[in-house]
Amino acid sequence: MSPNSEQMTQFLTERLRRDARPLRGPDDYKPLSDAGAAARFVLLGEASHGTSEFYAGRAELTKRLVAEHGFRFIAVEGDWPSCFEINRYIKRLPGAPASIREAMRAFERWPSWMWANEEIADLAEWLRAYNDSLPEDEAKVGFYGIDVYSLWESLEEIIRYLTAKNSPALEQAKRAMACFESHQRDEQSYAVAAGLYGEDCEDDVVELLARVRKERHRDLGAAADDPEAALSAEINALVGVNAEAYYRTMIRGDAESWNVRDTHMIEALDLVAKHYGPEAKGVVWEHNTHIGDARATDMAAEGMVNVGQLTREKYGPDRVFAIGFGTYEGTVVAGSSWGAPLEVMTVPPGRQGSWERLLHDAGAFDKYIVFRDDPEPYRILLPHRAIGVVYDPARERYGNYVPSVLADRYDAFVHYDVSRSLRPINLEARAAVPLA
Repeated sequence: MSPNSEQMTQFLTERLRRDARPLRGPDDYKPLSDAGAAARFVLLGEASHGTSEFYAGRAELTKRLVAEHGFRFIAVEGDWPSCFEINRYIKRLPGAPASIREAMRAFERWPSWMWANEEIADLAEWLRAYNDSLPEDEAKVGFYGIDVYSLWESLEEIIRYLTAKNSPALEQAKRAMACFESHQRDEQSYAVAAGLYGEDCEDDVVELLARVRKERHRDLGAAADDPEAALSAEINALVGVNAEAYYRTMIRGDAESWNVRDTHMIEALDLVAKHYGPEAKGVVWEHNTHIGDARATDMAAEGMVNVGQLTREKYGPDRVFAIGFGTYEGTVVAGSSWGAPLEVMTVPPGRQGSWERLLHDAGAFDKYIVFRDDPEPYRILLPHRAIGVVYDPARERYGNYVPSVLADRYDAFVHYDVSRSLRPINLEARAAVPLA
């Protein structure tokens, strides 16, 4: 059958009516969380960074994975230093913020609404209460940002850490910071200097990471009062190395900078997992473009890889369970351009021939489908919506869709027929960074 044929559309609509299960309330998420329980990593996606249902649904699944199936950390598409403030709060670590609102003040980088929102605040309070209920000798559930953008913030955190330890590596950290400071925290300025003129800081950050790692392995007990300080320092140093590479390569506008970013997220995820132990299980929150296997989209033809592909390759497909999230229509929080004030925008109905339209036509209600049960009918390439932090609903007919084989991209999919915008806490937009 042709991918656009009326016969194919009718066939898929009927199959979705048969195979999809309704989502009427929190209890309906249980079979879906149970389906991913045996995996080491459950990857939870989103079709936008500004939809309330995506956050609330992922929170419901995360709670069940933590409380019923022993998952021990959440890794998100956010900056390590700012997300670590939420981690401090939910674990009551040294220097922890007094409230979740105080913790969220760390999200100064645009788009702050991605993690400074009411939906995340609710989850953080649940995680804090859950951690309080655990025995003293049991590992607390953590919350971490594994993205690559926090170059200057991460270097500042390393300097604070090494200063407190009176470490001989402190001078190397200061040299690395000094190399970047001439660009006045302007990533574009560094990208031009490094990518076009070879004026880079690569050697400085690579040496810093080596020094931090050597020190961590030599003196594991140095920060016994703060058991995650050394982990934080290592990942901040890793951010330094990979952020430098990201900005150095992004000036070319090809797949290399994207691949640097997603490969970094895998490295950071691996370090967090090792911190918790060889069999520790984690939940990953990222955009569908990161957690849905790139090989099932047109990304592969452009030489791009992503977290969904790399986790399956590294840990094995049976140890990874990826759940995509999408919507037919509603509202979303986004900006009209990089760094613009957030707006509540209308998401128009899914276009004809898209997975979103098929799921709607199969029944105008919230639903989910597990592809592992019978993937073959859904191994067909169709448009699948993807909304970034910059969005223009008027351009829906020209873009915002990624050709996808849904059953190969994800192990399961959650569809909200009508969705609403996220509820931001901090409405102040700061310096813009490029996100998916």
